[in-house]
Amino acid sequence: MPAETHVERGPLGPDDVLAIIRERLAEILDIDETLVMRESRFSEDLEADSLALIELVEALEEELGERTVGFSVEDEDLVDLATVGDAVDYVMARLQVASAGS
Repeated sequence: MPAETHVERGPLGPDDVLAIIRERLAEILDIDETLVMRESRFSEDLEADSLALIELVEALEEELGERTVGFSVEDEDLVDLATVGDAVDYVMARLQVASAGS
């Protein structure tokens, strides 16, 4: 059986979620991670289009789904996420819902 060396099982805090979003978004947008800050606006500051946000959601669902059973992002909620901080807060709320359901 393969070892799961990269999967952490402890609870994720906002700083952990920010780090995951920063890393994934930097990969998707091909930018330096330091440009992705909590107050960064997706479209205005990072020039992220809707396709980039969908890729981010897929990456988050894949990574966080490994850690929290039932984690998902609702497509209709994407329009309410204007900044990286909005995304962090949303993910934290969804993690709480998912962990409460398990």
